[in-house]
Amino acid sequence: MTNFEYLSGFGNEFASEALPNTLPKGQNTPQKVRHGLYSEQISGTAFTAPREENKRTWCYRIRPSVIQGEYQQIDNRLLRSAPFNEVPPSPNQMRWSAFPLPQQQTDFIDGLITIGGNGCVDTQVGLAVHTYTANSSMTNRFFYNSDGDFLIVPQQGTLVINTELGSLEVPPGEICVVPRGIKFQVVIEEEVRGYICENYGAAFRLPCLGVVGANGLANPRDFLTPVARYEKREGTFKLTNKYLGNLWETTIPHSPLDVVAWHGNYVPYKYNLDHFQAINAVNFDHPDPCIFTVLTCPSSVPGTANIDFVVFPSRWLVAENTFRPPYFHRNYMSEFMGLIKGVYDGKADGFVPGGFSLHNRMTPHGPDAKTFEKASSEDLKPVYLKGTLAFMFESVFPYRLTEHIYNSELRQKNYLDCWQDIKAIFSPEN
Repeated sequence: MTNFEYLSGFGNEFASEALPNTLPKGQNTPQKVRHGLYSEQISGTAFTAPREENKRTWCYRIRPSVIQGEYQQIDNRLLRSAPFNEVPPSPNQMRWSAFPLPQQQTDFIDGLITIGGNGCVDTQVGLAVHTYTANSSMTNRFFYNSDGDFLIVPQQGTLVINTELGSLEVPPGEICVVPRGIKFQVVIEEEVRGYICENYGAAFRLPCLGVVGANGLANPRDFLTPVARYEKREGTFKLTNKYLGNLWETTIPHSPLDVVAWHGNYVPYKYNLDHFQAINAVNFDHPDPCIFTVLTCPSSVPGTANIDFVVFPSRWLVAENTFRPPYFHRNYMSEFMGLIKGVYDGKADGFVPGGFSLHNRMTPHGPDAKTFEKASSEDLKPVYLKGTLAFMFESVFPYRLTEHIYNSELRQKNYLDCWQDIKAIFSPEN
């Protein structure tokens, strides 16, 4: 597959047809749908959700989704869900190196490893963070998640994500969101690795811009949703479902990617992080990281988020009389960070592409000793941070880790050493 077509916009009411004049005119469920198709609605919210919050898409497909065998529970492998209670939560600063690529044949689902998360999957609050590694495609296997939306962040290798509503090509430097309940299949041509934020809460939305004005950060027109694309394949296929934290699997006699036409606003989408318009300081002081928010999922407490997806891209640093890297900080919110490429400006060593760090609520963090010394004495001429791309899954809820991650050999036990050489330079005379 080489041709990918998309519709532009965020939260739009879209309509797409792989065969012209397939969509019913003026209604959703005619007595007979053209081409002998079946009407099927996918609801992303309750029927009674306010119109501005309501998410649903009408599909016109070759066979309805009810044609399936009985589900049987299968091995979760290293996939976990909230509540996370395998090990006590820790206030320590923690960082991990990148997971190695698999040696045995591993597809996207089998390659999921849960790092941790918060909240409760039953009550649809909080999140889980996973990493994935894979070296083979989901050839005759499909997947959907009943527990949450998948925000997928590739770090190495391009993903082709074939969904019921169309196909997305997602290389490193781009992200995609597959809403809960949408069936999909991941196809690869190379070894891949990346991160996933599983959102148990309300759908992601764009942050309010406030005094920034009408433009900036992530612009709605840069989000892309795939056009309708269908396949008519019969045979024996596996359908895997994540339901209340466990994996279940059944067989189906046909490919579920058989939607010929659809309309609605409950859709998968992707976004190129190069299109993010960073708003940065132009006179003095390092701005708060919230100005780098791409997507947000608000919590029940105004002004806080179940999840903020924040990105730190290549950008100019031009502030005068300012310590330019991220400052020392103890945060009410909890911060999980990953690195897609390059070097993060707050850490000189140890934070590698594919790796990740965790600083939970009120845990102190900030630049390491080398970064502090360099940034405190360098000439404050304009500097362009080139070739860097880091991100953060920030949450009002503290993260709890899985036992596998907490005890992993990839955890950098010497991480705290990066701050131990920070000297006391206090001088009452200066």
